[in-house]
Amino acid sequence: MKMNPIQDQLRRPIRDLRISVTDRCNFRCSYCMPKELFGDDYAFLPSSELLTFDEMLRLTGLFVSLGVSKIRLTGGEPLMRRGLPELVEGIHAIDGVEDMGLTTNGVFLKQHAEALYGAGLRRLNVSLDALDPELFGRMNGRGIRPDVILRNIDHAIDNGFEVKVNMVVQRGVNESEIVPMADYFRQKNITLRFIEFMDVGNDNGWSYAKVVTKAEILERLQSSFELEAQDYNYFGEVAKRYRYKGSSTEVGFITSVSESFCSSCTRARLSSDGKFYTCLFASGGFDLKKLIRSGADDQSLLAAIRSVWEQRMDRYSDERSEQTLRSRTKIGMSYIGG
Repeated sequence: MKMNPIQDQLRRPIRDLRISVTDRCNFRCSYCMPKELFGDDYAFLPSSELLTFDEMLRLTGLFVSLGVSKIRLTGGEPLMRRGLPELVEGIHAIDGVEDMGLTTNGVFLKQHAEALYGAGLRRLNVSLDALDPELFGRMNGRGIRPDVILRNIDHAIDNGFEVKVNMVVQRGVNESEIVPMADYFRQKNITLRFIEFMDVGNDNGWSYAKVVTKAEILERLQSSFELEAQDYNYFGEVAKRYRYKGSSTEVGFITSVSESFCSSCTRARLSSDGKFYTCLFASGGFDLKKLIRSGADDQSLLAAIRSVWEQRMDRYSDERSEQTLRSRTKIGMSYIGG
């Protein structure tokens, strides 16, 4: 039975749950898993430490009973978790789940699209940071060409998926790709979302100087396209949305640095090893897996989830400063999910 959504100390309800199904990834993007730190011998979590699908489904049902209605599966690269359609099918069957999406780099989409769609998944967010083959190969750290991802996006759409594309923009790296990316996906009638380079974790070499803000990206776009601002669809919507004039195609901005959205954040995060985080920039999480594997019943788990959320006061992007950048140790994006 679904209760009224629980609220935190700043009266923010719990509405969204992002589940990291694995900490592994086949890419080594510099802003997430730089290959200098995540080498071929990097020790990822052993399978015994990962939540099982049954454990994920049990926790998802509990989160939904407390107010969650939107689920997003993340990683690492979620398509590297074996049997993922089984989890999708289980989540799809939970009463109260109104929306489910998956974030992927798209490399394995072609081989998994049909099974995921058959299991009930309908929405995909595909990460792609450049159309230039040499640049994109450098950025993903594996030499993967963008045409591989673009073909797989087309394949997913042909199989019925709604696809959005996410582009992380870094000054001195790929800002030259802003207009080419926008033009390509505008012609494809696919929403492109520009993500400001964020200081997630402590390993990506982040600095304010490397951030290309929404205002600058928008200025570049407006030199080539006519854009009309759109209203928010719902409380807690993160993307600031614009529409190309005369079309139904949109472009969006995730503005964690220049225009914080902490005041309306409704997102909870569950790591692949069962830790519950209340912020993307968190330093630590609450170990739900430990409770589960020690025999806790549902009421005990519900009480723990409720307690963590109701004590929540996270406002990292509001409070970001040179001091917090120096002093705060944060969980890595590949571990907690984007």
